[in-house]
Amino acid sequence: MRAGAARDRVIARAVVAAGVVALAPLAVHAQQPRIATAVAFTEGPTVDRDGNVYFSEMVWDRIMKLTPQGELTVFREHSNGANGLLVDPQGRLVACEGAESTRRGMTERFRPRVTRTDLRTGAVEILVDSGAAAPLVAPNDVTIDGKGRLYVTDLIGGAVYRIDGPGRVTRLLARPDVQRPNGIQISPDDRTLYLVEANGTAGGARLIRAYDLADDGTVSNMRVHYDFSPGRSADGMSIDADGNLIASAGMNQLRGSAETLDNHTGIYVISPRGKLLKFIPIPEDYITNNAFGGPDMRTLYVTAGKTLYTLRMDVPGLPR
Repeated sequence: MRAGAARDRVIARAVVAAGVVALAPLAVHAQQPRIATAVAFTEGPTVDRDGNVYFSEMVWDRIMKLTPQGELTVFREHSNGANGLLVDPQGRLVACEGAESTRRGMTERFRPRVTRTDLRTGAVEILVDSGAAAPLVAPNDVTIDGKGRLYVTDLIGGAVYRIDGPGRVTRLLARPDVQRPNGIQISPDDRTLYLVEANGTAGGARLIRAYDLADDGTVSNMRVHYDFSPGRSADGMSIDADGNLIASAGMNQLRGSAETLDNHTGIYVISPRGKLLKFIPIPEDYITNNAFGGPDMRTLYVTAGKTLYTLRMDVPGLPR
């Protein structure tokens, strides 16, 4: 199976002004340069070794590609409800698939699975399909450890899985130990796994959990690393070379949940000790995820609403 033939169609082309790269029409915030794209809902950014940014466009069920030169194309037209993405060390695109998509007043449901795409050929390999070993409902986000093992969250299914290779999957966490697991990351030394809980219901967990991560890929010793309650929790997150979590969290508009506006939309930089080091506001109602890229790994790509923002960070990130 190959990525959609429409992936090379240029949707928009970048313009460069005052050191800001943005896709026409140009729309720039004073502190947060943004790439205004012809999309409806952005998620799951990741960056390959050539500097191409991939992100999910969930309303229209496609994966987008933004080149360093500013060309925006459709990488895969029918993405099977792709959400979280990750380019692995071998340059393959891992995708969490199966999210719902609502467009033209209709809700589409997709086959829950995790795939891996060869970025050179477009060939798609199924790593895990929903089954007895992994009763996936809607795989949400993904990260990778130093041994190449993948860790995947299923927010609706209330579980976290480890994938050791095609068809080799282990469920690490499940309800009631977790509620609505979302973003996931691993510390630079591979000894701590961080997990976002994004339960917007009354009394729900809206926090980041931390676990000891053993050499065999199992987790233990859960503790609360950072609590966002009563506001909106994080969605996705990345991690920098100092072990700080870079969390996309908060909201600027109520959405009918039990969440409050205590946490505004933005980037929350949280230390390995669970302390908030820095908050960078993003001028959107909601925010979803982020990923590091650029030649020095200090450019943070942030998905929020219909927009892809770029920020310059003090500490370089890890490609996870």
